[in-house]
Amino acid sequence: MTLEEQKSILTIALFAAFADGNKEDREREQIRRIAESLAEESATPDLSRLYQDVLLKRMTLEAVTAALTDSGQRQLAYEMAVGVCDADGRQNEPERHFLASLKKLLQLDREQADAFDGEADTIVDLSEAAAPPAAIARPPVAPGPLVASVPSVPEAELDKSILNYARFNGALELLPQSWASMAIIPLQIKMVYSIGKTHGVELDQGHIKEFIAAAGVGLTSQYVEQFGRKLLGGLLGKMAGKTFGKVGSAATGMAFSFATTYALGQLAKRYYAGGRVMSTSLLRETFQNLLGPAKQMQTQYLPQIRQQAESIDMGRVMAMVRGN
Repeated sequence: MTLEEQKSILTIALFAAFADGNKEDREREQIRRIAESLAEESATPDLSRLYQDVLLKRMTLEAVTAALTDSGQRQLAYEMAVGVCDADGRQNEPERHFLASLKKLLQLDREQADAFDGEADTIVDLSEAAAPPAAIARPPVAPGPLVASVPSVPEAELDKSILNYARFNGALELLPQSWASMAIIPLQIKMVYSIGKTHGVELDQGHIKEFIAAAGVGLTSQYVEQFGRKLLGGLLGKMAGKTFGKVGSAATGMAFSFATTYALGQLAKRYYAGGRVMSTSLLRETFQNLLGPAKQMQTQYLPQIRQQAESIDMGRVMAMVRGN
C-alpha cells in the first residue's frame, strides 16, 4: 500500500470519527493526541495534519475516496469507517447518512459490503450483550459511606481472568479481519462488568463507558488508534479476498490492545475493591502507571497470544462476550 493510499484510508477513518458531530472536546483531544503519536512513531502520513484538515474541512470526502482505485482498498476503507462509527454504540442518523454516502462514493461491491455490515451488526449486538443497557432514569440515592469491597472470588482468580481478556484482545489484534479489532471494546466492557459484579456492583453500559472514558480511553479514539496501528504496521490488508501479512508476525497494535485491556482490568479491580472513591484524575494517573508494566508483560505472553490467534473466529468471540 502506498503512502497516499494509507493517507486516504486514515483520512476516511477521521471523517467517520467526526461524522455524528457529537464528539466532545475530550474525545477530540484524544484523537488529536493519537494522530500525533502515530505520526511520531513511523515514517507515514502526517496524521496530525490530516486531523486538522478533516476537523477544519480543508478536504472533501469526494476527493479522498477518488484517490482509492483498488477495490480491496475501497472495501477496507469502508470497513474501517463502520468500525469507527460503531465503536461507541449503535450508529445514529448522521453516522448512517455518512456511511451511506461513503458507500456510494466508494462504489463498493454490494454483496461484500452487505456481508461486512452483517458482521459489524453482530459486534454491536455483542457490545450490548456484554452488560445491561444504561438505565433511562435512576431513582435518587441518598449519599452514604463507600467502603472497601471484598471480591466474591479469590484475587488470583480475578487476575487470571483479566490476563485472559488481555491475551485474547492481543490475539485479536493479530488478525487481519476488520471485525477482530471491533470486538475488542465489547470484551473490555464484559471484563469491567464482570469485575464490578465480583465486588457486588451491578453495572450498566453507561457506567462502564463512563469508567473507561474516565481512565482516558475513549471508545472511538481507542478504535482509531487500534486501526491506525494495524494499518501502519502492515497487518491490515484483507484486499480483494487476500490476506497480506501473517498471523504470527509481530503487530504494532498487539502490545497496545493487550496492555490497554490489562491495565483497564487492574484499574477496575482497584476501583471497585476500594469502594469507588477514586477521582477522575486519580483514575487516569493510575491507568497510565499500570499501562507501562502491562506493555512489557505482553512480551512474556507473546507465544501464547500468537497461538491463540490461530484459532479465533467470530464464534469464540461471541461465546466469550456472552459468558459461554
